[in-house]
Amino acid sequence: MLDHVSIGARDIRRLRAFYVGVLGKVGMRVVDEETGRFVDFGEVEGRGPEFSLETPVDGRPATAGNGVHVAFLAIDAAAVDAFHATALALGGRTDGPPGPRPQYGPDYYSAFVRDPEGNKIEAVWRARAAA
Repeated sequence: MLDHVSIGARDIRRLRAFYVGVLGKVGMRVVDEETGRFVDFGEVEGRGPEFSLETPVDGRPATAGNGVHVAFLAIDAAAVDAFHATALALGGRTDGPPGPRPQYGPDYYSAFVRDPEGNKIEAVWRARAAA
């Protein structure tokens, strides 16, 4: 079981603006931050971060991980659609528009995007799990 996921950021202020908009569509918000160093997102303040943007502690430049992606749980298909539209409006690029993905399961609906630094993120809704 995962506690949280962190990704490195070259331009943390730009990524902060992107993720505030995008993660807001799936019910996450900023729960803690230190300007220029990290931004933590979660559903509940005080519980700790579930997803974090961080300036690399070793001072070396952050790079997007090839083959790595993070999927965020959406409450319904409309939230997946909003996640994708918001990501594009905030400088992300599509890596798979919203829609059913039967190759992942009969009730799998998702959208894939690349954030402004190239990290691959996804919003996913599983109709059967929600029922």
